[in-house]
Amino acid sequence: MKIVSVEPILICMPLVLDDAVPSSGGQPKRDIHTLLVKVTTDEGVCGWGEVFSNAGWMSSREAVSQIVAPRILGKDPAHIAQISADLYRGLYNCGRSGPVVFAISAIDIALWDIKAKVLGVPLYQLLGGSARKSLPAYASLLRYGSVPVIERKVAEALKRGYRFIKLHENQSAVIRAAKKACGHSVPLMVDCSCPWSVEEAIAASRELADLHLAWLEEPIYPPDDHEGLARLRSVSSTPIAAGENVSNFYEFKRLVQAGALSVLQPSVTKIGGVSELRKVFALGEAFGVTVVPHSPYFGPGLLASIHVCATQIRETPIEHYYCDFESNPFGEQIIPQNGLFNIPQQPGLGVDPDENIIDRLRVA
Repeated sequence: MKIVSVEPILICMPLVLDDAVPSSGGQPKRDIHTLLVKVTTDEGVCGWGEVFSNAGWMSSREAVSQIVAPRILGKDPAHIAQISADLYRGLYNCGRSGPVVFAISAIDIALWDIKAKVLGVPLYQLLGGSARKSLPAYASLLRYGSVPVIERKVAEALKRGYRFIKLHENQSAVIRAAKKACGHSVPLMVDCSCPWSVEEAIAASRELADLHLAWLEEPIYPPDDHEGLARLRSVSSTPIAAGENVSNFYEFKRLVQAGALSVLQPSVTKIGGVSELRKVFALGEAFGVTVVPHSPYFGPGLLASIHVCATQIRETPIEHYYCDFESNPFGEQIIPQNGLFNIPQQPGLGVDPDENIIDRLRVA
Protein backbone atom coordinates (compact mmCIF):
# COMPACT_ATOMS: atom_id res chain seq x y z
CA MET A 1 0.00 0.00 0.00
CA LYS A 2 1.28 3.48 -0.86
CA ILE A 3 0.19 7.07 -0.23
CA VAL A 4 -0.95 8.61 -3.52
CA SER A 5 -2.46 11.94 -2.44
CA VAL A 6 -2.52 14.38 0.46
CA GLU A 7 -5.24 17.03 0.28
CA PRO A 8 -5.73 19.92 2.72
CA ILE A 9 -9.36 21.05 2.92
CA LEU A 10 -10.49 24.20 4.73
CA ILE A 11 -14.12 24.32 5.84
CA CYS A 12 -16.04 27.07 7.62
CA MET A 13 -18.85 26.05 9.98
CA PRO A 14 -21.30 28.85 10.93
CA LEU A 15 -22.28 28.90 14.59
CA VAL A 16 -25.88 28.80 15.78
CA LEU A 17 -26.06 31.92 17.94
CA ASP A 18 -28.60 33.44 20.28
CA ASP A 19 -28.47 37.09 21.32
CA ALA A 20 -24.98 36.55 22.81
CA VAL A 21 -22.09 36.63 20.32
CA PRO A 22 -18.79 35.25 21.62
CA SER A 23 -15.46 36.87 20.85
CA SER A 24 -11.98 35.72 19.91
CA GLY A 25 -8.98 38.02 19.84
CA GLY A 26 -11.30 40.93 20.54
CA GLN A 27 -13.40 40.24 17.43
CA PRO A 28 -16.92 38.74 17.19
CA LYS A 29 -16.86 34.99 16.52
CA ARG A 30 -19.67 33.78 14.26
CA ASP A 31 -18.05 30.71 12.70
CA ILE A 32 -15.22 28.23 13.16
CA HIS A 33 -12.70 27.21 10.51
CA THR A 34 -11.31 23.67 10.43
CA LEU A 35 -8.41 22.57 8.23
CA LEU A 36 -8.83 18.88 7.42
CA VAL A 37 -6.29 16.68 5.66
CA LYS A 38 -7.34 13.71 3.52
CA VAL A 39 -4.63 11.11 2.92
CA THR A 40 -5.50 8.57 0.20
CA THR A 41 -3.76 5.29 -0.62
CA ASP A 42 -3.48 3.35 -3.86
CA GLU A 43 -5.87 0.76 -2.41
CA GLY A 44 -8.58 3.36 -1.84
CA VAL A 45 -8.23 3.57 1.94
CA CYS A 46 -8.50 7.16 3.17
CA GLY A 47 -7.33 8.58 6.47
CA TRP A 48 -8.39 11.91 7.92
CA GLY A 49 -6.27 14.32 9.91
CA GLU A 50 -6.69 17.82 11.25
CA VAL A 51 -4.27 20.74 11.30
CA PHE A 52 -4.28 23.39 13.98
CA SER A 53 -4.92 26.49 11.93
CA ASN A 54 -6.95 29.24 13.61
CA ALA A 55 -6.02 32.59 12.02
CA GLY A 56 -2.94 31.04 10.38
CA TRP A 57 -4.79 28.58 8.16
CA MET A 58 -3.11 29.80 4.95
CA SER A 59 0.37 29.04 6.31
CA SER A 60 -0.79 25.69 7.66
CA ARG A 61 -2.40 24.71 4.35
CA GLU A 62 0.78 25.55 2.45
CA ALA A 63 2.86 23.61 4.97
CA VAL A 64 0.74 20.53 4.22
CA SER A 65 0.64 20.82 0.45
CA GLN A 66 4.06 22.30 -0.33
CA ILE A 67 6.37 21.05 2.44
CA VAL A 68 5.05 17.86 4.05
CA ALA A 69 2.99 16.13 1.34
CA PRO A 70 5.81 15.78 -1.23
CA ARG A 71 7.92 13.97 1.38
CA ILE A 72 5.37 11.23 2.06
CA LEU A 73 3.92 10.48 -1.38
CA GLY A 74 4.76 6.92 -2.36
CA LYS A 75 5.47 5.88 1.25
CA ASP A 76 3.81 2.92 2.95
CA PRO A 77 1.26 4.48 5.39
CA ALA A 78 1.80 1.61 7.85
CA HIS A 79 5.31 2.91 8.63
CA ILE A 80 4.06 5.64 10.93
CA ALA A 81 7.07 5.94 13.22
CA GLN A 82 9.55 6.06 10.33
CA ILE A 83 7.50 8.62 8.39
CA SER A 84 7.23 10.87 11.45
CA ALA A 85 10.95 10.54 12.20
CA ASP A 86 11.87 11.37 8.61
CA LEU A 87 9.60 14.44 8.63
CA TYR A 88 10.96 15.75 11.93
CA ARG A 89 14.60 15.19 10.98
CA GLY A 90 14.17 16.51 7.48
CA LEU A 91 12.26 19.64 8.47
CA TYR A 92 13.71 20.67 11.84
CA ASN A 93 15.25 23.77 10.26
CA CYS A 94 11.70 24.94 9.47
CA GLY A 95 11.10 25.23 13.22
CA ARG A 96 10.13 23.00 16.11
CA SER A 97 6.74 24.69 16.35
CA GLY A 98 4.18 26.28 14.08
CA PRO A 99 2.62 25.30 10.73
CA VAL A 100 5.08 22.57 9.74
CA VAL A 101 4.66 20.73 13.05
CA PHE A 102 0.90 21.24 12.81
CA ALA A 103 1.00 19.65 9.35
CA ILE A 104 3.03 16.70 10.65
CA SER A 105 0.44 16.30 13.41
CA ALA A 106 -2.38 16.01 10.86
CA ILE A 107 -0.46 13.44 8.82
CA ASP A 108 0.22 11.34 11.91
CA ILE A 109 -3.49 11.32 12.85
CA ALA A 110 -4.45 10.33 9.29
CA LEU A 111 -1.89 7.51 9.17
CA TRP A 112 -3.19 6.03 12.44
CA ASP A 113 -6.71 6.27 11.00
CA ILE A 114 -5.57 4.32 7.91
CA LYS A 115 -3.70 1.70 9.94
CA ALA A 116 -6.68 0.97 12.19
CA LYS A 117 -9.04 0.85 9.20
CA VAL A 118 -6.81 -1.66 7.41
CA LEU A 119 -6.78 -3.84 10.53
CA GLY A 120 -10.53 -3.41 10.96
CA VAL A 121 -10.40 -2.09 14.55
CA PRO A 122 -11.21 1.20 16.27
CA LEU A 123 -8.04 3.16 16.95
CA TYR A 124 -8.18 2.81 20.73
CA GLN A 125 -7.92 -0.97 20.40
CA LEU A 126 -4.77 -0.60 18.34
CA LEU A 127 -3.32 1.70 21.03
CA GLY A 128 -3.87 -0.70 23.92
CA GLY A 129 -7.60 -1.11 24.34
CA SER A 130 -10.08 0.12 26.90
CA ALA A 131 -12.89 -1.29 29.03
CA ARG A 132 -14.64 2.08 28.90
CA LYS A 133 -17.58 2.82 26.62
CA SER A 134 -17.59 6.57 27.21
CA LEU A 135 -15.61 9.46 28.67
CA PRO A 136 -16.90 12.58 30.44
CA ALA A 137 -16.94 15.77 28.41
CA TYR A 138 -16.36 19.18 29.87
CA ALA A 139 -18.11 22.20 28.44
CA SER A 140 -15.46 24.65 27.26
CA LEU A 141 -17.46 27.86 27.04
CA LEU A 142 -16.55 30.53 24.53
CA ARG A 143 -15.62 34.01 25.73
CA TYR A 144 -18.53 36.37 26.39
CA GLY A 145 -17.23 38.81 29.01
CA SER A 146 -20.72 39.21 30.49
CA VAL A 147 -22.05 38.09 33.85
CA PRO A 148 -25.68 37.49 32.69
CA VAL A 149 -24.56 35.58 29.61
CA ILE A 150 -22.12 33.38 31.54
CA GLU A 151 -24.77 32.61 34.15
CA ARG A 152 -27.13 31.55 31.37
CA LYS A 153 -24.54 29.49 29.50
CA VAL A 154 -23.41 27.64 32.63
CA ALA A 155 -27.01 26.80 33.52
CA GLU A 156 -27.64 25.62 29.97
CA ALA A 157 -24.53 23.40 29.95
CA LEU A 158 -25.49 21.83 33.27
CA LYS A 159 -28.96 21.16 31.94
CA ARG A 160 -27.39 19.37 28.97
CA GLY A 161 -25.64 17.00 31.35
CA TYR A 162 -22.14 18.44 31.64
CA ARG A 163 -20.53 18.04 35.05
CA PHE A 164 -17.35 19.99 34.35
CA ILE A 165 -17.28 23.59 33.11
CA LYS A 166 -14.43 25.68 31.70
CA LEU A 167 -14.45 29.40 31.00
CA HIS A 168 -12.39 31.49 28.60
CA GLU A 169 -12.53 34.58 30.78
CA ASN A 170 -10.17 36.68 32.90
CA GLN A 171 -12.55 39.10 34.61
CA SER A 172 -13.05 38.33 38.28
CA ALA A 173 -16.75 39.25 38.30
CA VAL A 174 -17.51 36.91 35.40
CA ILE A 175 -15.52 34.04 36.93
CA ARG A 176 -17.24 34.48 40.29
CA ALA A 177 -20.67 34.52 38.66
CA ALA A 178 -19.84 31.27 36.87
CA LYS A 179 -18.69 29.60 40.06
CA LYS A 180 -21.88 30.61 41.82
CA ALA A 181 -23.90 29.19 38.93
CA CYS A 182 -21.90 25.93 39.04
CA GLY A 183 -22.26 25.41 42.77
CA HIS A 184 -19.79 23.54 44.94
CA SER A 185 -20.16 20.13 43.30
CA VAL A 186 -19.27 21.10 39.70
CA PRO A 187 -15.55 21.69 39.01
CA LEU A 188 -14.83 25.01 37.29
CA MET A 189 -11.69 25.57 35.22
CA VAL A 190 -10.60 28.96 33.86
CA ASP A 191 -8.60 29.44 30.66
CA CYS A 192 -7.19 32.95 30.83
CA SER A 193 -5.57 32.88 27.33
CA CYS A 194 -2.18 34.28 28.39
CA PRO A 195 -3.16 37.79 29.57
CA TRP A 196 -0.83 38.48 32.52
CA SER A 197 2.72 38.99 33.63
CA VAL A 198 3.98 36.68 36.36
CA GLU A 199 3.21 39.25 39.07
CA GLU A 200 -0.27 39.88 37.70
CA ALA A 201 -0.93 36.14 37.53
CA ILE A 202 0.15 35.69 41.14
CA ALA A 203 -2.19 38.49 42.18
CA ALA A 204 -5.07 37.00 40.18
CA SER A 205 -4.47 33.55 41.66
CA ARG A 206 -4.63 34.97 45.17
CA GLU A 207 -7.77 36.95 44.36
CA LEU A 208 -9.54 33.83 43.06
CA ALA A 209 -8.18 31.40 45.67
CA ASP A 210 -11.45 31.26 47.62
CA LEU A 211 -13.25 29.83 44.55
CA HIS A 212 -11.18 26.62 44.67
CA LEU A 213 -10.94 26.41 40.89
CA ALA A 214 -10.02 23.04 39.41
CA TRP A 215 -7.23 24.81 37.53
CA LEU A 216 -6.06 28.17 36.21
CA GLU A 217 -5.03 27.72 32.57
CA GLU A 218 -2.54 29.65 30.46
CA PRO A 219 -2.32 32.58 32.90
CA ILE A 220 1.04 34.01 31.77
CA TYR A 221 2.39 35.68 28.65
CA PRO A 222 4.54 34.53 27.00
CA PRO A 223 3.20 30.97 27.30
CA ASP A 224 6.73 29.52 27.15
CA ASP A 225 7.90 31.33 30.29
CA HIS A 226 8.67 28.11 32.14
CA GLU A 227 10.34 29.83 35.07
CA GLY A 228 7.40 32.19 35.44
CA LEU A 229 4.91 29.32 35.46
CA ALA A 230 7.01 27.47 38.03
CA ARG A 231 7.15 30.57 40.23
CA LEU A 232 3.38 31.03 39.98
CA ARG A 233 2.73 27.38 40.78
CA SER A 234 4.98 27.52 43.82
CA VAL A 235 2.80 30.20 45.47
CA SER A 236 -0.65 29.37 44.04
CA SER A 237 -3.19 27.27 45.92
CA THR A 238 -4.94 26.75 42.57
CA PRO A 239 -3.47 24.11 40.20
CA ILE A 240 -1.77 25.62 37.16
CA ALA A 241 -2.46 24.17 33.69
CA ALA A 242 -0.87 24.84 30.31
CA GLY A 243 0.49 23.15 27.23
CA GLU A 244 -1.79 23.91 24.29
CA ASN A 245 0.98 26.15 22.91
CA VAL A 246 3.66 23.46 23.28
CA SER A 247 4.58 21.80 20.00
CA ASN A 248 7.11 19.15 20.97
CA PHE A 249 7.64 16.52 23.62
CA TYR A 250 10.95 17.97 24.81
CA GLU A 251 9.38 21.26 25.84
CA PHE A 252 6.84 19.32 27.91
CA LYS A 253 9.75 17.45 29.49
CA ARG A 254 11.39 20.76 30.43
CA LEU A 255 8.09 22.05 31.89
CA VAL A 256 7.78 18.94 34.05
CA GLN A 257 11.40 19.11 35.17
CA ALA A 258 10.91 22.77 36.11
CA GLY A 259 7.90 21.88 38.24
CA ALA A 260 5.94 24.43 36.24
CA LEU A 261 2.57 22.71 35.86
CA SER A 262 -0.02 20.72 37.78
CA VAL A 263 -1.86 19.77 34.57
CA LEU A 264 -0.28 19.13 31.15
CA GLN A 265 -2.48 20.05 28.19
CA PRO A 266 -1.02 18.73 24.93
CA SER A 267 -2.99 19.42 21.78
CA VAL A 268 -2.99 16.53 19.30
CA THR A 269 -3.04 18.88 16.28
CA LYS A 270 -0.01 20.81 17.57
CA ILE A 271 2.17 18.28 19.37
CA GLY A 272 2.74 15.78 16.54
CA GLY A 273 -0.47 13.79 16.42
CA VAL A 274 -1.37 10.55 18.14
CA SER A 275 2.25 9.38 18.37
CA GLU A 276 3.49 12.36 20.36
CA LEU A 277 0.33 12.72 22.45
CA ARG A 278 0.90 9.22 23.79
CA LYS A 279 4.45 10.19 24.81
CA VAL A 280 3.16 13.14 26.85
CA PHE A 281 0.74 10.85 28.67
CA ALA A 282 3.67 8.53 29.47
CA LEU A 283 5.68 11.53 30.71
CA GLY A 284 2.85 12.58 33.01
CA GLU A 285 2.51 9.04 34.33
CA ALA A 286 6.24 8.82 35.02
CA PHE A 287 6.36 12.12 36.93
CA GLY A 288 2.94 11.96 38.59
CA VAL A 289 1.55 14.95 36.67
CA THR A 290 -2.05 14.95 35.39
CA VAL A 291 -2.56 15.07 31.62
CA VAL A 292 -5.80 16.48 30.17
CA PRO A 293 -5.46 17.20 26.44
CA HIS A 294 -6.54 20.45 24.84
CA SER A 295 -9.14 19.45 22.23
CA PRO A 296 -11.49 22.23 21.09
CA TYR A 297 -11.93 20.51 17.73
CA PHE A 298 -14.80 19.09 15.70
CA GLY A 299 -13.25 16.34 13.62
CA PRO A 300 -10.13 14.15 13.57
CA GLY A 301 -8.42 16.17 16.30
CA LEU A 302 -11.26 15.54 18.73
CA LEU A 303 -11.70 11.90 17.68
CA ALA A 304 -7.97 11.16 18.02
CA SER A 305 -7.97 12.74 21.49
CA ILE A 306 -10.89 10.54 22.57
CA HIS A 307 -9.16 7.38 21.35
CA VAL A 308 -5.87 8.15 23.11
CA CYS A 309 -7.62 9.17 26.34
CA ALA A 310 -9.73 6.01 26.26
CA THR A 311 -6.60 3.89 26.68
CA GLN A 312 -5.34 5.67 29.81
CA ILE A 313 -5.39 4.17 33.28
CA ARG A 314 -7.21 7.16 34.76
CA GLU A 315 -10.46 8.56 33.39
CA THR A 316 -9.65 11.70 31.42
CA PRO A 317 -12.28 14.36 30.71
CA ILE A 318 -12.50 15.49 27.08
CA GLU A 319 -12.74 19.17 26.20
CA HIS A 320 -15.75 20.08 24.08
CA TYR A 321 -15.90 23.59 22.67
CA TYR A 322 -19.38 24.52 23.82
CA CYS A 323 -21.20 25.66 20.69
CA ASP A 324 -23.68 24.45 18.10
CA PHE A 325 -23.34 24.47 14.31
CA GLU A 326 -25.77 24.88 11.46
CA SER A 327 -24.02 21.95 9.78
CA ASN A 328 -21.11 19.69 10.71
CA PRO A 329 -19.58 17.02 8.40
CA PHE A 330 -18.85 14.68 11.32
CA GLY A 331 -22.43 14.67 12.53
CA GLU A 332 -23.87 13.83 15.92
CA GLN A 333 -21.15 11.33 16.79
CA ILE A 334 -18.78 14.12 17.84
CA ILE A 335 -21.40 15.77 20.06
CA PRO A 336 -21.55 14.70 23.73
CA GLN A 337 -24.74 13.04 24.87
CA ASN A 338 -25.78 13.92 28.41
CA GLY A 339 -22.25 15.14 29.14
CA LEU A 340 -20.52 12.02 27.79
CA PHE A 341 -18.54 11.20 24.66
CA ASN A 342 -19.18 7.70 23.40
CA ILE A 343 -15.91 6.06 22.38
CA PRO A 344 -16.19 5.29 18.63
CA GLN A 345 -16.44 1.59 17.83
CA GLN A 346 -16.03 1.63 14.06
CA PRO A 347 -12.60 1.04 12.44
CA GLY A 348 -10.06 3.85 12.47
CA LEU A 349 -11.08 7.10 14.10
CA GLY A 350 -14.59 5.69 13.90
CA VAL A 351 -16.28 8.54 12.05
CA ASP A 352 -15.60 9.63 8.47
CA PRO A 353 -16.94 13.00 7.36
CA ASP A 354 -19.87 13.47 5.03
CA GLU A 355 -18.05 14.74 1.95
CA ASN A 356 -21.23 16.31 0.56
CA ILE A 357 -21.32 18.56 3.62
CA ILE A 358 -17.59 19.24 3.22
CA ASP A 359 -18.25 20.41 -0.33
CA ARG A 360 -20.93 22.81 0.94
CA LEU A 361 -18.74 24.21 3.71
CA ARG A 362 -15.45 24.25 1.83
CA VAL A 363 -13.79 27.63 1.37
CA ALA A 364 -10.29 26.60 0.22
